[in-house]
Parts: sequence; C-alpha cells; structure tokens
Amino acid sequence: MSDIYHFSRGTAPLLISIPHLGSQIPEAQQPQMTSVALQSGDTDWHLDTLYQFAQALGASVLGARYSRYVVDLNRPPNDESLYPGQTKTGLCPTQAFRGDALYQNEAVLTDAERAQRLEAYWKPYHAKLREELDRIKAEHGTVLLWEAHSIASVLPRLFEGKLPDLNIGTSDGASCAPDILAAVQGRLDACTDYTWAVNGRFKGGYITRHYGAPADNVHAIQLEMCQSTYMDETYPYGYRPDLAGKVIPVVEGMVTAALRQTTARQR
Repeated sequence: MSDIYHFSRGTAPLLISIPHLGSQIPEAQQPQMTSVALQSGDTDWHLDTLYQFAQALGASVLGARYSRYVVDLNRPPNDESLYPGQTKTGLCPTQAFRGDALYQNEAVLTDAERAQRLEAYWKPYHAKLREELDRIKAEHGTVLLWEAHSIASVLPRLFEGKLPDLNIGTSDGASCAPDILAAVQGRLDACTDYTWAVNGRFKGGYITRHYGAPADNVHAIQLEMCQSTYMDETYPYGYRPDLAGKVIPVVEGMVTAALRQTTARQR
C-alpha cells in the first residue's frame, strides 16, 4: 500500500484515474497555510464513492491521497500553462480557485520546496499510472484511461457563468480514437437531464494530453463534472445521495460505452 495514492487492480482494459481525490496536507506544511487552505476546498470530493460502479466493470482505479494544494498531479512538471491566456492554476498553487490565499507567507514556497513535492508526490503517482497503463496494454492490446474530475459549478475567477454539468475532454480529439469519443457522445445526446460539452472549456488536463496516444492504442478521456450534480459545493462539502443517484447512471453509461468500444478494438 502506498502513502501517496490508493490503487486497486482490475481485469478490464480500463484505468480510472482520480488525481484530485486527495485532501490530506502534510503536517510539516500545515503551519504555513491559511484556514482556507486547510479545508482543501478544491478537492474533487467523493469521486471514489461516485465511481463505485468501476469495480463491477473490472476497472483498475488510481486515486491520490494528498491535496492538489500540495502539488497538482494534473499539471505538467515544468508548470507550463495548459490554457494559455486564461487564469492559471499551477503545479503548486498559491491561491484557491476563488482567489483566496493558501499560504500565510508565499515566500515559503521556494523552488527547492516545489522540487521536493514533485519528487515526493507527483512522480510516484505518475510512475504508478504509467506502470498500470503499460500492464493493461500488454495484457489486452489496448487501454482506456478515464480521467475523473469534478469542480464547483460557478467560479467567477476562472470561468464566466455556470459551467455545463458534464464536460468531456480529449484534447480536441488528439487523446482518443473518434469512435470511442462518439460512443460517449452518443450517451450524452440521449441525456436530457444535464447540460454538457465536448472539448469546450475543458479539453483535458496534463494526464489526458500526455498519456493519450490513440495510434499506440492508449485512449484517454477526461470527464469534468459540476459538483452541484452530486454534492454540496460549500463546506463541509457533503455528499448528496439524492443528487448522486441521478447522475451516477449517466456517468456509468458513458464509461461503459467507452469501454465497450475500446474492447471492440481488440478484435
């Protein structure tokens, strides 16, 4: 068992990655941080609960233990912007999504400290991600990487207005074969209860863009879903079974459709 991530190995050509699941902040880091930071508010809360259907699909599941306020596992190691020209949320953020300061003194976050967090938290998660993708591909000949994310539905500092409920990203088609994306979009076309977008504001983060390689039979899809679809968006960020029970079948349907199409490519 790793202190850096949760992992369960499955039997299907499917890996579900939840890099922002973690909310832990190391004890040594806590005295430097504000009360807002210690709430770890920009966590992708409860996605391990939401994706419990993954076990029945035979998926492998990898989820972070530590908060994105320690280091963001879905950002490039050189911290370059994923969306040039838009407000950046970095590798080791100093502000929450709403703009609140995360550190009492930003000077404590030195280059050496960033490098230490990259080594201690970022690299082990990505090493496990790479290892499992390689294992699945060697066993099945192909692999679907499903990047599971969630976010507050309204964040004026980052976005204008309310986000669509369900946001699919494939790096404008570069990270996933067209037929697999079409299978997912077919499920969305039949969905009347939620708003959705494909390669809109969210095109996939670093993991989707870096690991998705359709020509090499590695297909990566990111789902960024509004937290309002399954939980309370304000502290203490409670899970809402009444809401989740409605959206889970939609998410499961998309993952299942993508997995079936991926599996069909083995033949």
